[in-house]
Amino acid sequence: MSADDNGPARPSPWWYLVFAIVAALVLAFLFFRNPAKTIDFSEFLRLVENSRIDGTLEIGPDRIRGKLTDGDAFETVPPPETEVAPLLKGRVEYTGVPESSVGSWLPWLLLPLLVLFVVLLVTMRPKGGASFNALSFGRHRARVIAEKDTRVTFADVAGAAEAVEEVREVVEYLRSPERFQALGGRVPKGVLLVGMPGTGKTLLARAVAGEASVPFLSMSGTDFVEMFVGVGASRVRDLFARAKELAPCILFVDEIDAIGKARSAAGGSGGSEEREQTLNQMLVEMDGFEANAGVIVLAATNRPEVLDRALLRPGRFDRQVVVDRPDVRGRLEILRLHARHIRLGRNVDLAVVARRTPGFTGADLATLVNEAALLAARRRRELVGMANIEEAIDRTLAGLERRSRLIAPREKMVVAVHETGHAIAACELEHADPLHRVTVIPRGAGVGGVTLQLPREDRSLMTQPELLDRIAVLLAGRAAERLLFGEVSTGAANDLARVSELAYRMVVEYGMSETIGPLGLATGVPRYLNRDIERRRTIADETSREIDVDVRRIVQEQEARVAQLLEVRKRHLAAIARVLRDRETLDGEAVRRLLKTPVTRRKKTATTSPKESA
Repeated sequence: MSADDNGPARPSPWWYLVFAIVAALVLAFLFFRNPAKTIDFSEFLRLVENSRIDGTLEIGPDRIRGKLTDGDAFETVPPPETEVAPLLKGRVEYTGVPESSVGSWLPWLLLPLLVLFVVLLVTMRPKGGASFNALSFGRHRARVIAEKDTRVTFADVAGAAEAVEEVREVVEYLRSPERFQALGGRVPKGVLLVGMPGTGKTLLARAVAGEASVPFLSMSGTDFVEMFVGVGASRVRDLFARAKELAPCILFVDEIDAIGKARSAAGGSGGSEEREQTLNQMLVEMDGFEANAGVIVLAATNRPEVLDRALLRPGRFDRQVVVDRPDVRGRLEILRLHARHIRLGRNVDLAVVARRTPGFTGADLATLVNEAALLAARRRRELVGMANIEEAIDRTLAGLERRSRLIAPREKMVVAVHETGHAIAACELEHADPLHRVTVIPRGAGVGGVTLQLPREDRSLMTQPELLDRIAVLLAGRAAERLLFGEVSTGAANDLARVSELAYRMVVEYGMSETIGPLGLATGVPRYLNRDIERRRTIADETSREIDVDVRRIVQEQEARVAQLLEVRKRHLAAIARVLRDRETLDGEAVRRLLKTPVTRRKKTATTSPKESA
């Protein structure tokens, strides 16, 4: 038998081999031991007369068994109502045996017991290295990670300096607690890592495991969840009991929202009752009557708004560390970190890539660098160039290029005019983000063209002029189509959805309405890291009508504004659209140069279509 840190002792592979051999021998003995042959009763009498019977006969109610002098076993069935004893008197010894003898029923009695034992032995076998077996259903499934087994350190975490500093303090306390205790301080009992998916919460926990010189127990919140009530609570008790044995140690629970959701006032039944019992046991273990000295709970979630208030109070999770999306400096650090093992070309400027990827998480940037390397390898390049990275960004933002898609010439011209309208508005409006690239190559599902803007810097706040310019840029494509063709297409559906969302939020959330005034009328707004009870606001019908009127006014004013702008640039709009249609892709600098170039009106001829002359 063998044992490890993850669970109880379990059979080694040699025990399975020994058991299989013994079972095979038992079955062979029971079913294949000297089988008896059946003979007629008359032949049996001749054998008795000739003294061919060896040993004692076994006479049952309807069957006679015995052995011949040559060693062969036999059995015979006497005729009904035949007295066998007088025929054998003085010739052979005999004894009476009931029909349900042990030798007859023993194989069929042992067979189901043997099958049951095999099933139990198989279910006791651990799976995937975790301590799961039929006899320890309520035991924890945490993995004990040694320092040598984790190569991730704080040097591998970039773009989250504040979060690293918070958890580094926990590691330093476990390494040298006397330095903190000398001042009367105590380490937090629990640290909750909160952030959007892909921001690096689990990576940060792995770095803690690599940096800490103490045992690190890792477990997911879903490992506690079972359909049987009480199993999750039992696993929590066993997990903390194991952690106390290894103290000082760090206990990491990933996706804690699986068991930490807020409890309902009316209680639950079935699965809800099991989850609440698991949560209750977690609360008791983290801060109950029994001290958890030396056990620090590290947890991660991207849904803090659903967690129970009792779980987040001081004494349990004393700290809530927000692992947010990285800013431009953080993105640059992450790009440099992931590009260490990538052969980059000299034209690659990671600072530009960091500026081009606002809102990207660490996981997004890691995928971006890897995708660029795959694109370069697919094209038989020796180095990863800036073009490969730009294409990887475009694929992430807008989808895969669909160059094989057949586009009619007229439709391609409509797309070129639409995207040129966006591009000109981005170049001309004062508060709009600068134009980076415009293309008419189809991407993704239903995307005919893309206009990409590069923000000057990361912004967490936006002013009203910036929001209005953003709405105007979105409406410029539709206005360009109406200006040159006298009609609009369905290509502006996504633009209109984004315009409506922006205008509505300006009115109901940002207080940028001349009619409604500075009121926050949004309903159902998620409160990130705020445990206050959310109150849904009821909006009167008259107020709803005023909101709709104000939203419509904002959109119509910006549409008229951008239409006037494009009217002034009408000749440039047509000229740049033709260039874009032919080249398929233009960068921002090329569009700005074309806007500064004087454009002469083309003479209409009999062979020139109205669209081309426009």
